[in-house]
Amino acid sequence: MKTTLATLILCLVVLMATGFPFERKGGSSSGGAAKEKRVQYAAWDDVNVIAHGLLQLGQGLKEHVDKTKVQMRDISTKLKVFNRTVTELGKESQRLRVEGEALKVHAQGLEDREGQLLNVTAELREKAEEMQQERRTMSERISRLEERVDSMLQGDAVLSDTNAAKNRSDARNIQLMLEAQNRRIDDLMERIRLQQEKLDKQNVRIRTLQSQIQQSRQRPSPRSSSTDGSEQRGGVAEQGDSPVEMASDCHELFLRGESTSGVYTIQPINAEPFKVFCEMTADGGWTVIQRRQDGSVDFDQLWQAYEKGFGNLNGEFWLGLEKIHSIAKDGGYILNVKLSDWGDDLATVRLPFRLGGEETKYSLQIQEVDTFSTLESSLGTDATSGLPFSTRDRDNDQKNDTNCAKHLSGGWWFSNCGRSNLNGRYFQSPPPKQRHQRKQGIFWKTWRGRYYPLKSSKMMIAPTAIENKS
Repeated sequence: MKTTLATLILCLVVLMATGFPFERKGGSSSGGAAKEKRVQYAAWDDVNVIAHGLLQLGQGLKEHVDKTKVQMRDISTKLKVFNRTVTELGKESQRLRVEGEALKVHAQGLEDREGQLLNVTAELREKAEEMQQERRTMSERISRLEERVDSMLQGDAVLSDTNAAKNRSDARNIQLMLEAQNRRIDDLMERIRLQQEKLDKQNVRIRTLQSQIQQSRQRPSPRSSSTDGSEQRGGVAEQGDSPVEMASDCHELFLRGESTSGVYTIQPINAEPFKVFCEMTADGGWTVIQRRQDGSVDFDQLWQAYEKGFGNLNGEFWLGLEKIHSIAKDGGYILNVKLSDWGDDLATVRLPFRLGGEETKYSLQIQEVDTFSTLESSLGTDATSGLPFSTRDRDNDQKNDTNCAKHLSGGWWFSNCGRSNLNGRYFQSPPPKQRHQRKQGIFWKTWRGRYYPLKSSKMMIAPTAIENKS
């Protein structure tokens, strides 16, 4: 554009120079007149050329100004986008800093509480040691007293009855003192155990917060030089996809500080994450694997449905054999069965168990610690050596001439069709009059009988450590 302007200006100068020549001195008047007339016509043509050149020059200047305006608008738009992006990044950085500071304060508070718990635990241990020392001293005194009593019984006939009665009274007093000391020691040991459990929970929460703080520090810093707002927002969303390591079951969530029952996501070892309903109690967290309460879900399903799970976690559901296996495949778990009848009476059965995988047809194996009670026998007696799961399209029960799942209803760890089935048909009260229909319902034979359809059932699992606390 600069070259075009320079060319037009040069042409203008040349035309002006040729259009207005200098007047020569001398010469004839006729020659001068002719020349004056010729110069007059030449100047008019030159003026047209100059006007045309000026018109082109003006048009070029107009195009240059329009192009400059477009460029200025583009630059202004980019500057606005850049300013908005920088503002959003500043707000996000401020939010992350505030969250980090809050986590630091929380972690510091937990560390202080941990220190207090350690001090209390140390004091309790010192008291326990003192009590143990007193107990040993009392034991020595009892031993000496027993020796004296033995010597009296063996031959000291001259000892008066009064002295013998006094010694017996002393022995009784010492025995009472020893029993009181033992109770105090047991109480202190229980307090130490509770303090240790609280300390373990605090340690888990501290480790979780420290992991969150570390991840917030490792998040990549925003790229402030970019002018694309959508790209920056995508970067922020990606930073939020770095969760803390998931818990393997509901009891681990309880140890991390969760205390509200509801739906959570867990990830057992060597398994994909999935959602479960956790029932949080004072002793720990239970993973619910089955719930029957209103008949809203049909439990007469095929093998694949029982393997994958079905229903609504907030209502009636079956968690799924594969998911239950991923949690309890290594054993060390308690099966907690809660039952209720139409008179709102309750019953609870707890059995240590493990669940095999698909290759074992998801066999349920109950560990027989002692003789089964009457309630426990409806499931425990048949499952000590492993009881495969059955549905009406997979007959794995122990009765050769009958498909128990088809004869009754639903899928269950059937033995000979008659002891228990919590996945049968749901009957509202009053139950059907026909006996062959009632035996298709939800029943636990050793509680209300085979032909009594129960009102509700709930099956939950948790590590055996929770049994030691309850």
